[in-house]
Amino acid sequence: MGSTGSRRASVRIPALMIQGTGSNTGKSTLVAALCRAFVRRGLRVAPFKPQNMSNNAAATDDGGEIGRAQAVQARACRLASSVHMNPVLLKPETETGAQVIVQGRRAFTLRARDYGSRKAQLLPAVIESFAKLGEGMDLVLVEGAGSPAETNLRAGDIANMGFAEAADVPVVLVGDIDRGGVIASLVGTHAVLEEADRRRIAAFAINKFRGDASLFEPGARAVVEHTGWPCLGILPFLPAALRLPAEDALDLSRPPAAGEGRRLRIVVPILARIANFDDLDPLRQEPGVDLVLVPPGQALPGDADLVVLPGSKSTIGDLAILRAQGWDVDIAAHRRRGGHVLGLCGGYQMLGCSIADPEGIEGPPGTVPGLGLLEVETVLTPDKVTAPAHARHRASGLSVSGYEIHLGRTDGPDCTRPLLDIAEGAGWRADGAASPDGRVQGCYVHGLFASDGFRAAYLSGFRTASTLAYEAGIEAALDELADAVEGHLDLDAMLAIARGR
Repeated sequence: MGSTGSRRASVRIPALMIQGTGSNTGKSTLVAALCRAFVRRGLRVAPFKPQNMSNNAAATDDGGEIGRAQAVQARACRLASSVHMNPVLLKPETETGAQVIVQGRRAFTLRARDYGSRKAQLLPAVIESFAKLGEGMDLVLVEGAGSPAETNLRAGDIANMGFAEAADVPVVLVGDIDRGGVIASLVGTHAVLEEADRRRIAAFAINKFRGDASLFEPGARAVVEHTGWPCLGILPFLPAALRLPAEDALDLSRPPAAGEGRRLRIVVPILARIANFDDLDPLRQEPGVDLVLVPPGQALPGDADLVVLPGSKSTIGDLAILRAQGWDVDIAAHRRRGGHVLGLCGGYQMLGCSIADPEGIEGPPGTVPGLGLLEVETVLTPDKVTAPAHARHRASGLSVSGYEIHLGRTDGPDCTRPLLDIAEGAGWRADGAASPDGRVQGCYVHGLFASDGFRAAYLSGFRTASTLAYEAGIEAALDELADAVEGHLDLDAMLAIARGR
């Protein structure tokens, strides 16, 4: 990568970076657990991820956006979320291109091969955010992305070893035993790394072990013998992690809550660029709800009570895919049968009569027809709304806490029947729309089902009782995860590594 001395953080910050032998090794959950564990020890802790790739974003308290995982980690630290917790966020729009968010704001859109040549230019912003975040902190817990073993990405890297070198942060490497081959993945990572990067790894840990961990002690010794890295512990598979908001689209396959008897059937088509899909988590966990996620190639079930169109990073593109799957026909038939439809953000835009993109934000300039289930029209504009939303449900008056992340404005006759009112200054701003019979609704606010009162009122309209305390469940899950890392990992050694650079 070349000399990085001039770009290093000017003040040494006690920090530790958690890297994984691959994607989905549990890094995000582990960092959240460690955040809560060290906070409970009385330390001032902050989470940090130099570069994230996810369409599951969160609006920060300082008015930008970051990856959902970093917002959960901030909660684990009992901190307000900040754009500096995830200074570079890549939001895929196509198979080969992504929108690049820098310090919470949309900077540009690049194809993957072009980003590879420009990512090193983002390192100063990453180091600046790391320095700002570390001010006054006793510990910063840094999450890597993917794997440092992807040596083809090492040049100009800002996500793993490139950042660790530039900021002079020690690394703990985590292997996922649940997927198999953990010894090979750890030893193989050691084998392919350059010597300087190997030395930066201070220790390793094993994640997601099922059964008697003592059975793996010979395996852990083998890793030590081949790498020279000490083992910090073997962490068991933790079901509490499933109660945290989903961070990756892979998490859409997580099992729903168990229930008895007839349950409310909510059907969600899985869009190619589905975004902010943790909107669905509270519904998934409700015992009285059967949440059915429909992948491409399958028809929407005809016995649905409610169809939810989720958020999308590419509304026009996902609308075309929805039509190609025949889901528009399924939704129209569902509507004729008297079914209900709810659109969230991009899904709300799809429900209208048209979506105009005069400036070519999502592709060639033009206007496409919507599904025509709401008498509204959307115009995509480059000014992006990114903010927490404190709202009230128009029908019940109940409070809703969520956030807005969207491009575009939506207006039309059905907006005279808004779903929500959002607090703005000393007054309220209407958000959303509903059909005259109320069976089709939409709004821009994400996270509304996390509000227990609203969710209970909404489900009661389908004669379904809510028995879930969602927010309390997240707090309980974070504490359970913190208990687990306290019991199975050497946190004193981790803290010593962070402080002893």
